[in-house]
Amino acid sequence: MKTALKILLGGVLALVAIKLLPILLFPIGIGLVALLVVVAVALAVVLAVAGAGLAAAGVILGVAVALLAALSPVWVPVLAVVGLIALCKRSRRVKA
Repeated sequence: MKTALKILLGGVLALVAIKLLPILLFPIGIGLVALLVVVAVALAVVLAVAGAGLAAAGVILGVAVALLAALSPVWVPVLAVVGLIALCKRSRRVKA
């Protein structure tokens, strides 16, 4: 093929591509919008699950604190006695 014919054919193809560009970009744009919607929904689901998990952890922590507070008349004196015994044992070892 001659060079001039190649250049003319390239120019015609470029003009056709420019004229068809909006038609070709429309499905790509619709696909990108659909992908954006899918990503937004997936992110919303992940955030909802994470929020529910944090709420459950907060409830469990609250129940644990309430249980510790309710049982404090039992475990605080026991902890004081254990600490006193450990302190006495340690002071005997140091002297010996």
